[in-house]
Amino acid sequence: MDKDEFIKEVTELSQKVGASFKEIQIRTMKNKWGSCSHSGRVTFNSRILSESDERRKYIILHELLHLKYSKHDKLFASLLKAHMAEE
Repeated sequence: MDKDEFIKEVTELSQKVGASFKEIQIRTMKNKWGSCSHSGRVTFNSRILSESDERRKYIILHELLHLKYSKHDKLFASLLKAHMAEE
């Protein structure tokens, strides 16, 4: 997958989950698949572009949901599972 397709996928998924971001970054990361900031920047590991569709969507949804819910609590896990089931 190329970067433009990936950005389109992130944008579409953000609309589905009701999360808004201000910037997407794709860069080399040693230990993480992604991160997000309070300012609305979502950063993804460049290796995500070669992951399977399902794995990539999981990582994207995980980071997008963190824009709305910062903790890894039961609500977060339930929302992530529900959104994955929709895809």
